Amino acid sequence: MNAGRELWTWAAACAAGAGAVLLAAGREWAVLGSAGAGADGAEPPALTGSGIVSFLSPVALAVLAAVVAVLATGGGARRAVGAVIALCGLGVLAGAWDGTGRGALAAAVEANLARAAGGDVALDAFTVRWTWPVVAAAGGLVLLAAGVTAVLRGPRWPGMSGRYDRSQRGPGAGPATERALWDAIDRGADPTDDPADAAVGDRAGASAGAAAGGAAGGGPGDPGAGPSAGSGPAGGPARGER
Repeated sequence: MNAGRELWTWAAACAAGAGAVLLAAGREWAVLGSAGAGADGAEPPALTGSGIVSFLSPVALAVLAAVVAVLATGGGARRAVGAVIALCGLGVLAGAWDGTGRGALAAAVEANLARAAGGDVALDAFTVRWTWPVVAAAGGLVLLAAGVTAVLRGPRWPGMSGRYDRSQRGPGAGPATERALWDAIDRGADPTDDPADAAVGDRAGASAGAAAGGAAGGGPGDPGAGPSAGSGPAGGPARGER
């Protein structure tokens, strides 16, 4: 797999991981019982992932922004952004683990459901719906792996600025190093000139030089070249000779 394809595969994996976290954050993670909840057939109160772990959605959105930053940067900056993505993945894993614990559920009930239900919610009667916490944890694992990958291999991936520079210099041209620029100046060339224009100028100068040399030398094929000064008409002897 070449570097460009690897970069876009990595970006797709990050988007999938962040999407999984966003999806799981909006789904029900736990259902809590209340006094008389089953008597009238009403649905028991439920808590979503964002209601239990409030930072899940902001972390997923931050990862999507970090993916754009990786595409636009390179080198050390790309490693730093990859480290941030890895930390976001660790945060999602910690949130998915802690969000299914009794302490986090009790705090979420007190903050969201107990006040709305008039204090009738039983904090010790709840059922965790493990599907969505597991989805969030899987998304966190993907983000963690993607962040580590960006730290290790990110500088090898192409960036937007590098592609623009190559298109400006033409196909097959390598990066213009500082040493190459100074060498061009030492040779008397202007490194800011377009190579195509310089080649046209060189050909025009060579043609003009050849034309000037031919006119000055009067070669054998020159129509303007007459008989020599020492010869008479029709190749006869010069006047005064016998």
